[in-house]
Amino acid sequence: MNRLYYGDCLTIMQEWPLQSVDLIYLDPPFNSNRQYNSIYKDETGRPLPDQIEAFCDMWELDEERERAIRTMPVLMRESGLEDSVAELWRLWMQALRGTQPRLLAYLSYMAQRLLIMKRILKPTGSLYFHCDPTVSHYIKPLLDAVFDHSNFQNEIIWRRTSAHGRAKRWGPIHDTLLFYSRSASFNWNRTFQEYNQDYLDQFFRQSDDRGRYRFSDLTGPGTRQGSSGQPWRGVDPTSGGRHWEVPPDRTLHPDFQHPEGYAQMTVQERLDLLEAAGFIYWPPRGVMPSYKRYLNASFGAPIQDVIWDIPPIGAQAHERMGYATQKPVALLERIIAASSNPGDVVLDPFCGCATTLEAAHRLGRQWIGIDIAIHAVKRVARVRLTERLGLVEGQDFTVEGVPRTVEGAQDLWERDKYHFQKWAVEQADGFVTTKRSADGGIDGRVYFAVPHAQDLQSMVVEVKGGANPSIRDLRALKGALDYDTALIAGLIVMQPLGTTKARNFARFMADAGTLEILGIEYPKMQLLAVGEILEGKRFKTPTVAGRHEPQPVLPGTPAPRT
Repeated sequence: MNRLYYGDCLTIMQEWPLQSVDLIYLDPPFNSNRQYNSIYKDETGRPLPDQIEAFCDMWELDEERERAIRTMPVLMRESGLEDSVAELWRLWMQALRGTQPRLLAYLSYMAQRLLIMKRILKPTGSLYFHCDPTVSHYIKPLLDAVFDHSNFQNEIIWRRTSAHGRAKRWGPIHDTLLFYSRSASFNWNRTFQEYNQDYLDQFFRQSDDRGRYRFSDLTGPGTRQGSSGQPWRGVDPTSGGRHWEVPPDRTLHPDFQHPEGYAQMTVQERLDLLEAAGFIYWPPRGVMPSYKRYLNASFGAPIQDVIWDIPPIGAQAHERMGYATQKPVALLERIIAASSNPGDVVLDPFCGCATTLEAAHRLGRQWIGIDIAIHAVKRVARVRLTERLGLVEGQDFTVEGVPRTVEGAQDLWERDKYHFQKWAVEQADGFVTTKRSADGGIDGRVYFAVPHAQDLQSMVVEVKGGANPSIRDLRALKGALDYDTALIAGLIVMQPLGTTKARNFARFMADAGTLEILGIEYPKMQLLAVGEILEGKRFKTPTVAGRHEPQPVLPGTPAPRT
């Protein structure tokens, strides 16, 4: 069944069997704040507050990235890469550390995931890496190392816009896609695009009662020993270093009827038949004949490594989902049609607004999407899959990694503590912080409006997924509140507290006092268990920024929430 995952593709893909995916398309967010701001705005009704950045640490050289960089040579050797590649990586990363630390963080982030993508790709599989030209020249050596340079197939240029004004350099109007195969025996389907009008006017200039046609060469480069290298009608192709190249069946006009045994005939016999049917043209001057290739028997132009005929998403208003870097469905359909077959498994490990999933579904492929933002997963499931494609969750696809029970939340915490933390904050209508490491008791914030304040105010939120939260956790949260601009603080715990601990926690939180707004009191310190959040309970605050449903509003002030 088709699957949509919430979480880090690194941890999710590690659990999959080897050689289980036919095609991978990835378009990692380059400007992560812009990307996820769009996600939050579309899903919650307003953009991220100015005070917070979208979570995404692929460009941050933090402690976790440093560990990944140090262990990368070992991972490369375990993945079957040669020692020379691992040593090159070590020297390269050492050089970047002092000059471009953010790029170093990004490359190590991608290297970890590309090594796993190689393992899960089938021998006949392919990978397309969609990237900005400012990093494509760094990504290509990495892909050469992981997939082997011999498996590099194409650098594809997509003209994403027609013009872009720049005062001191050429206008940047293209994206780069790097196409690699898993092996030399990869899936490839001959795919065509429509001719543009200029091409038709230039080349299909002749016409007769069969329609418009152009002249095509009947020979190919190189000499041959068989019948294709022998003379026909007094013309010897070998003398010119060429051989006869009979038009393939797919280009033959419907008027031409293959006689029995056509495929077993010599090249000269097939050329005789084509001439008798009026498909061979002999020029008045010269001796080399041409084939009359008719437009109504043509599939179009074979796809090239410069894509100029697919406009950006702005030109496809019906496709828009509000994402800053959204790609058109037609672009993904072309990739999927060329490099996979019906029933194959297509993976997008950074699926964002899920253009890949829609294209795969329309072409009859199975699909898997992964995204690190729960708001993106929710929006994809609701808008892209259910509303647009008419798919039914549980019947046509599943959403995995989003806890719906306390047991599911516990499982997420055990598998990936950071993503449990993010999930808990967002389920409580909050926004996560950017740091994975200890951050002074702040894992996220809930934003709300208060009367006579121009800016949104906030509640700081701390998440504890362990089985034994203590008063020390409350003290740390109180300290964070005291030194922060937030007005109130909330603690999220996995399980409800025992009687004695609940009484002690309640006493400590009561000592912190309350915040009064227009006669309504809000406890300055609050606590919620995961089960309560799953049941719909939220922290008591003024109206929270970013909720879908309208809320009752008192005259001149937001209504409280419980």
